[in-house]
Amino acid sequence: MILGALIGLGVSVEELNEELKSLNVDPFEIVVDEVVEQGMTGVRAQVNVHAHHHNHDHGHHHGRHLSTILELIDESGLPDAVKSRASEVFRKIGEAEAAIHGVDIEKIHFHEVGAMDSIVDIVGCCLALSKLGVDEVSIRNLPQGHGTIECAHGTYPNPAPATLRILEGFPVQEVDESFELVTPTGAALLSTWRTADVPMAGSRAGKTAYSFGHRKLNGRPNLLRATLYESGSDGTSTSNNEDEVLVLECNLDDTTPELVGCLFDQLLERGALDVFTTPVQMKKQRPGMLLTVLSRPFDREEMLDLIFAESTTFGVRERLEKRTVLERSFHVVETPFGEVRIKIGARNGETVTASPEIEDCRKLAKENGIAVRVVYEAAKKGI
Repeated sequence: MILGALIGLGVSVEELNEELKSLNVDPFEIVVDEVVEQGMTGVRAQVNVHAHHHNHDHGHHHGRHLSTILELIDESGLPDAVKSRASEVFRKIGEAEAAIHGVDIEKIHFHEVGAMDSIVDIVGCCLALSKLGVDEVSIRNLPQGHGTIECAHGTYPNPAPATLRILEGFPVQEVDESFELVTPTGAALLSTWRTADVPMAGSRAGKTAYSFGHRKLNGRPNLLRATLYESGSDGTSTSNNEDEVLVLECNLDDTTPELVGCLFDQLLERGALDVFTTPVQMKKQRPGMLLTVLSRPFDREEMLDLIFAESTTFGVRERLEKRTVLERSFHVVETPFGEVRIKIGARNGETVTASPEIEDCRKLAKENGIAVRVVYEAAKKGI
C-alpha cells in the first residue's frame, strides 16, 4: 500500500521496474491497477515475481538471513541513499525479531519479509520516496487492530509482536478491526522515514493519492492516503523563507583533530547543510571541541550513524530549530581568467548579498598561476 501511494503521487512505475532490475533477484514486475472501492478512487499495487525454482541460492523456501538481504541491496546499482534507507528498514525488522525471539540477529530467518516480492516492495518504496525528492515525512499516528493473526511461527496476537516492537514510542490509535492493519514491514518503513507528526507550518497541500489493500475491512475502507506537501519555490516552507533544520551536537575531548577533520568532510559529502566545531573547556578543564551538524530532519539516521562511527562520542544531543534563509540563485560573470559563478542572496525580491564561488576562483587561480585573491576581486567587479 505504501508503494502504491508513492506511485499514485507521481512516481513512474516503469522507472521503478527498470531501476530495481539492478537487484539480483528473480524476474518481477510491479503492477498497478486503478480501482474504485466504497466510493473512493485510487490504485492497488502488487509485486509479481516469476521465481526460478532451480535457483536455491536465494533461499526461496527457507527464508533469508539479514546479511543475505543487505548484500543484495549493497551490490545493486541503486543510489547510495536508497541503499542506506532500505538497509536500515531491514535492520530494524531484524532487530525487532531478534529481540522477540531472544536470538542473535544473524540467526533470524526472514520468511514473509525475506521473500522476493517483499524485498522488491521495500527497496521499491525507498527508491520511490527518493524519486519524489521528499525531505520530510509526517505521520500523526497509525491504526492498531485487535484479535489474532497467522504467520510463519503460528498464531500471534494482533498487532504482531515485531510490529509493536518497531513502533515503541510511535503514536498509535486503537480501532475496532480484527485484522492486521500495520505489518512489520509497514511499521519499519514509516518509523524509519517519519520526521514529524504534522506537516511543517506554512506548507501547501499538493497532490493526494489513495492506495488500496487487498482485504475488505469491517467498518472502514482499506486504504492508505498520502499527500505531497509543497514548500515555497525556493525550497523553503513559507513565503518568509523559513524552514526547520535538525541540529546535532556532541562534545569531543578524547580524539585527534585529524579524525574530526575526516568526519567533518564526510558529513558534508553525505548531505549535511553545515558542520562546524567550537573550542570548549571540558571537565577538569580539559580542552575539547563542540561538534555541531546542521542537517535536514530526513537525514537524521545517516548523520547519527556517521557521527557514532567516526567519532568517540557516547551520545549526541539533537533538536529541531527554525531558520530564515535568503532566496538563493546563481549567475556567471566573465573575468580575464575565465568564468566564475556568483552566489546571490535575496530577500523579498531584493538582492542582499552576492559573492564569488571560492572553488571557481581556486581553479582559475591554479590554471593561471596567480593568487586566488586576484581572481576573487576580478569576479567581484563583475557583479
